[in-house]
Amino acid sequence: MAVAEQVFALTDSLPRKEDYGFTSQVRRAALSISANIAEAFGRNHTLDKINFYYIARGSVTETQSHLEYGKRVDYLKPKSAEELADKLSGIYNDINKVIIVLRKSSR
Repeated sequence: MAVAEQVFALTDSLPRKEDYGFTSQVRRAALSISANIAEAFGRNHTLDKINFYYIARGSVTETQSHLEYGKRVDYLKPKSAEELADKLSGIYNDINKVIIVLRKSSR
């Protein structure tokens, strides 16, 4: 959820014309990461858990893509966007580790 909070703060100063476009999309993608991790954690069956971790991982890459776009169109400061993208890469790797462990346990 910390990433979603950081994305919210980072996008707070974006142009109001983007409130229902880019701003909304990047915020929803970032919030989806923790929401899907929570959903995975709450599932009983391993394959359900894995599926939600995959969805969370997709939300990570979606958020990274939005940050890259925001940087390219000068909506976001490159340093801030890159720091957040680095955090997202760490989350991506952590999710992969969880998926690997769960896949091994489901065999």
